[in-house]
Amino acid sequence: MRVAHVYQFILRIFKETFSSPFETEETLNQCYLQGNRTLLLIGFTSFLAGIVFTRQSRPSLIEFGAESWLPSLVSIAIVRGLGPLITALICSGKLGSSMGAELSSMKVTEQIDAMEASGTNPFKYLVVTRVIATTVMVPVLVIYADAVALMGSYVAVHYYSQTTFKLFFTQAFQALSFLDIFSSIIKPVFFGFAIGVVSTYAGYNAPRATVGVGKSANRSVVISMVCVFIIDFLAVQIFGSLRP
Repeated sequence: MRVAHVYQFILRIFKETFSSPFETEETLNQCYLQGNRTLLLIGFTSFLAGIVFTRQSRPSLIEFGAESWLPSLVSIAIVRGLGPLITALICSGKLGSSMGAELSSMKVTEQIDAMEASGTNPFKYLVVTRVIATTVMVPVLVIYADAVALMGSYVAVHYYSQTTFKLFFTQAFQALSFLDIFSSIIKPVFFGFAIGVVSTYAGYNAPRATVGVGKSANRSVVISMVCVFIIDFLAVQIFGSLRP
């Protein structure tokens, strides 16, 4: 990927997003497809992550006589970092590969050229709708993942210490601040935008050869995951400096 080409690609996305005609129906369709593709996988992974993280944290807290802090510790870890990161990585693998492969196969079979010949704007229909969908759906999926992971944590805590549902979630939410919730929603917006841009760029600019489909899908996943970690690192530094 050339930096200049990516910069022009992003500028074109913003330009096409706010210019008519708007592909509202296709955008909603992409939101549904992306959520449907990842919902079960994110739910299953988040539930297990909540159980595993709770199980691993409990012995250390018991050594310090602070087992009662377990709901607070788990909620902070899940909302601040674990939930958004798990969701973004799953979306990078699942959505990134599918978008990269889909657009590159359309490029190879000259379907994009056919859309241009018929007077349709393929960039707006294929790229902009998918970028908007990932930008919107990844934060929604993060909220879902956080809730499911906390439920998994509650199951583990209840199994070991018979903590009630009300007590667990009271302690869990008392430990969270507005900044934690805000960062948990803002980070995924950038995660989703990066995944959408990288995947659509790799697919839309794929070489006109069959091997380009595999390369585009692989490039979408790898670069999307790297971008997710970079954005997460920057977000940790920024929001960490805002905490008292």
